[in-house]
Amino acid sequence: MSLSLIFGATAHAQQSADAAQAGSEEAAAGEKTIEPEKWNAKFQATYVWQRKPSFFAPYTGAMSLKPERERSYSFTTTASFGYRPWAGGEVYLDLEGAQGVPLSGLTGLGGFTNGELAKTSGARLKLYRARAFLRQTWNHGGEQEAVESDARQLAGMEDKRRTVLTVGNLAVIDIFDNNRYNHDPRTQFMNWSLMTQGAFDYAADARGYSWGAVLEWFHDDWELRFGRFLQPQEPNGQPLDYRIFKHYGDQLEVAHAHTLAGQHGKLRALVFRNHAVMTSYSDALAQAAQRGGVPDLNTARYGAKSKRGFGLNLEQALSDDVGLFARASWADGKTEIYAFTEIDRSLSAGLLVRGRKWGRANDTLGLGVVRNFLSASHRQYLAEGGMGPFIGDGRLNYRPEDILEMFYSVGIGKKSSVTFDWQHIRNPAYNADRGPVNALAVRLHTEF
Repeated sequence: MSLSLIFGATAHAQQSADAAQAGSEEAAAGEKTIEPEKWNAKFQATYVWQRKPSFFAPYTGAMSLKPERERSYSFTTTASFGYRPWAGGEVYLDLEGAQGVPLSGLTGLGGFTNGELAKTSGARLKLYRARAFLRQTWNHGGEQEAVESDARQLAGMEDKRRTVLTVGNLAVIDIFDNNRYNHDPRTQFMNWSLMTQGAFDYAADARGYSWGAVLEWFHDDWELRFGRFLQPQEPNGQPLDYRIFKHYGDQLEVAHAHTLAGQHGKLRALVFRNHAVMTSYSDALAQAAQRGGVPDLNTARYGAKSKRGFGLNLEQALSDDVGLFARASWADGKTEIYAFTEIDRSLSAGLLVRGRKWGRANDTLGLGVVRNFLSASHRQYLAEGGMGPFIGDGRLNYRPEDILEMFYSVGIGKKSSVTFDWQHIRNPAYNADRGPVNALAVRLHTEF
């Protein structure tokens, strides 16, 4: 890992110097033009070490966060390859490796503390294909904007009026619910309910990926996109159900860029609908009342049902070095969590601050807050002893789950960093009888 950090820092120090010189030349010319990139190869590695001290808990259930002191870690590495086979066409392939040991086996929280830990995490390194997709762009004129070379992004120029079709294997949140200040747990906030909308139960396998198609339309400051993706065969499972016209996850998003007090901002509105074989909490509760015992989602899964939800997402620059983000999301909460985490409503906001004011231009300070909620039927299910895929204390003294996350990222060059992170969680798994919980983390990240 140390070698990777050193190599990444050295490589990007040279790239930064080259980019600065190129930028000066372009500025002198009065405009910026980037030649189309034929191919690229990008690599990243991220290691997260996390520790949770013991906390107060008068009782603990099968799906609770363990009250004793615990340690956790995760490691991911990704090789991303891009190729332009024809004008407007792009093909991408991501090969990934991951391993890790989560806190309490990834149970006991609505907002988990490490977005790098997948539901398939294990102590042995697993190698797999994460993404393989085709992107086709049809330019329609208008102003042009430069696209920098990055993972899953070939450098070049594109029209601000264009249509884009993406088809293949990728993550829904690669395209939907983006936010420049809070979207990447490898470099920004790590909590699950901060990195995307907490109530967005987007279609994905247990690693967070799926197969599907997205059609996007860009017209100056407006964006419109629609996508359909495969659902897993079982809730939070790894195998996918390829009957995309029978069981699926749909999402529609509208975005508008704006300028407020001379600073860039963007507002996004998202609606989603999932259709799959899911259990409703009311069915599980009714079955338990008839048969006796505690309600069980697994014995009341009768047929296909739909879940609906929506969310708002704001990013707003306050200055050249300070950015604000805010999200609000809502799901109907009638059916079980199918592919993300146990949150039915969520509010989050925060700030991201670059360290240029104190002479550390590559450093970042982050502060984020979240409040997560459950629907009435979801609460009742847990209060009567039911177990969800991630939470279940055996009883419930309901309160919203409140999360505070703060981090300071020390930049090593442009693309490598060491981050120190603290999360404070009140009412873990929505239970006022347990907690509060503190989680301390150190994250090492490099890319080149």
